[in-house]
Amino acid sequence: MTKTSAKTLATASASPEADTSAPKARSKAATKVSPTADGASAGSSLKKPSAKADNESMNAAKSPAADPKLATAWKNKAGKDLSEPELLAMPDSEYMGEKQLEFFRTKLQALKDDLLSNAGETTEHLREDTSIVPDPADRATIEEEHALELRTRDRERKLLKKISQSIGRIDAGDYGYCDETGEPIGLGRLLARPTATLSLEAQQRREMKQKMFGD
Repeated sequence: MTKTSAKTLATASASPEADTSAPKARSKAATKVSPTADGASAGSSLKKPSAKADNESMNAAKSPAADPKLATAWKNKAGKDLSEPELLAMPDSEYMGEKQLEFFRTKLQALKDDLLSNAGETTEHLREDTSIVPDPADRATIEEEHALELRTRDRERKLLKKISQSIGRIDAGDYGYCDETGEPIGLGRLLARPTATLSLEAQQRREMKQKMFGD
């Protein structure tokens, strides 16, 4: 056998070992990587819920709508002593009942007394003589303040008239119902605007007509 043939046979016999060793190395590397991936997925699947999620679920359970004490608190209180959440928690069958009418009467009367008190303060303020102020600029500033205060009091005077009318509606048994449709105005709207005489839908229709055809 020649030297060239012997060298060729040696190379051929060595190459299978190299080919078989390479797959073993790759499989070993794959084996090392797979536990890390499995460990990460297992860790993510066993992740505990956050404390924020727990707090949100607890707060939802303690909401006023789900509080049975709030829903029955109105039974043991006078209408004037009810809070707004307690009023809103009352059943629909009690709408504009004795306690709700008493609540709104007290609210309207307090608003009326506040407006009357402001009107008295304005009267005393306007009695101040601006002619004794030597500086014309200061005098003009004071007069402008008086004019602004008068405009504010004029708006309050109109509101005072509406408050008196609303108290009269309570006495007549018409308070809380729409003048146009006769439907309930709703506690939410009355709390925001105790002098309301129209439901939200009727008010929107009236405002739309005013925009289209004017006053």
